[in-house]
Parts: sequence; C-alpha cells; structure tokens
Amino acid sequence: MPPSTTPSSSASRTVAVGLLGLGEVGRIYGAALVAAGHRVTAFDPYAQTLPEGVELRESAEAAVADVDVVLTLTAASVSRSVAETVVGTLRAGAVYADCTSSSPGDKRALAEVFKDRDDLRPADVAILGPVVQLGTETPLMSAGPGAESVAAVMTTVGSPVEIVDGALGDAMAHKFLRSVFMKGLASVVIEAVVAGRKAGLEEWVRGQIAGVLAGDGQAVIDRFLTGTGKHAERRMYEMRATSTYLAGLGAPSEMTDATATALERMTTEHHVHSGAQQD
Repeated sequence: MPPSTTPSSSASRTVAVGLLGLGEVGRIYGAALVAAGHRVTAFDPYAQTLPEGVELRESAEAAVADVDVVLTLTAASVSRSVAETVVGTLRAGAVYADCTSSSPGDKRALAEVFKDRDDLRPADVAILGPVVQLGTETPLMSAGPGAESVAAVMTTVGSPVEIVDGALGDAMAHKFLRSVFMKGLASVVIEAVVAGRKAGLEEWVRGQIAGVLAGDGQAVIDRFLTGTGKHAERRMYEMRATSTYLAGLGAPSEMTDATATALERMTTEHHVHSGAQQD
C-alpha cells in the first residue's frame, strides 16, 4: 500500500520524550519538542551544548526509563547497540523510534532486540531531508508498531509524517530508493555545473538542467526508461568521450564515468535481449 500522510495536530497531552543523541539534529528536535510543551530528557556522552528545557541525564538508560517515546538520533553504526542497551529499561507501552540512517536490513534486525518485549512498540523512522536546513519541517516517514505514535508526537512540532503500512525497515527502504535518485541527481548536477564553469559555460549548463527539472516529470522518466537502453551503445561512447573532455578541463568525472559503465552494461543487456528475440 502507498504511504499515508498524517495531518498536523495539536498535542492533546504532554508526552515524555527521550532523545538518544544530541548532535545538530537532536538539538533541533529537542528544542522544538520542549517548545511544543513536551517533557524531554536526553543522553549523549559527547554533548557540548544542550537546548534550553532539555534535561541531560547520566546514561542512556536513565534518559529513557520514564518516557513515552524514544527518538534515537545517533550514528547508524551504533543503532543496534543503543537499542540493546536500553531495551530492558523501557517501560511497558513505550515507543522506541530508530531515526538513524541504518539500512533497511539493519532496522528489520532490530525486531530481534525487542522479541522478548512485546509490550513495546518499535518504529522505523526515515528522515527525508536535511534537518539542519529545513528544521522540524523536514518530512519524516515511519513504519512499524509505533509509527502512529511517532506521527502524533512529531506533527506537534510541525513535522509532516508519512506512515508506511509495513514493518521495521520499510520506511528506510523508501528513503534508500529515494536516495538513488536524489543523491545521484545532486552529484550529477554538481559535476555538470563545475565542468560548465571550467569551460566558461556555467550559465548555459544551469539553464539546460533547470529546463529538464521544470518539465513534465513523468514524461521525462518515461523518456529515460524507453530511450536509454535502446540507444545505450551510442551514448556509452559519447560518455567515454565526455569523460576525456572533462579530464582536459581539469573537472571531476566520477558520475560521467559511472554513467558510461552503466550504459556499457545496458548495451550488453540489449544485445542479449535482441539475440534472444531473434532466436
């Protein structure tokens, strides 16, 4: 099923929220949650500044022992170990929301951590944008047993939350698929603009990019899907030559090289498919 959007609403009661991680994102959400009237406790062994109204506690266990909702905003590398540290401390009915950038598989594996605590409601939360730039208006996506409760809290600070009808990891699966496009697009745009600048044609390149981005998005996607494989061989040679040109400009060409490699694969696949049809 497609994700559904939970509309913004006002908090009907004060919610006790525990933050694990007080980096830039944790501080932004912490300050907003306090401003929205919630009680916020937190733990971060490296915390240097603390949002006004947030109570810093001496351990992760102490920060979440008496809360309704836990937001884990740590590095992905410690996602599981943090959950293992606090799972035995959480009170019955608590929501444990992993907001890290862990992979979908790693988030699914968190179910193992909670397998003996069926009184808890874990949630997978994907942050779909740069919180440092967008603040609490950054879109969120949530899945798992605690998804509705996460949405109820986060909408009180102005965060749009999409609820995915699925299990832990399904929100991050959406984000990772989006990242293929968003991060790839950003890298391609940067590479093209830098090359255009070095060639003295930056404004022209910017205009070309803007024209495509402002067009009929679905039509562009369909054109890419139908035309790229069909013309992959010719475009592969063009991109190899483009890479040589960029080298001459002294411009980076990682995305151009990767495109040429992808087109080479598509060329092979097209030839195999064509041969199979002839047989």
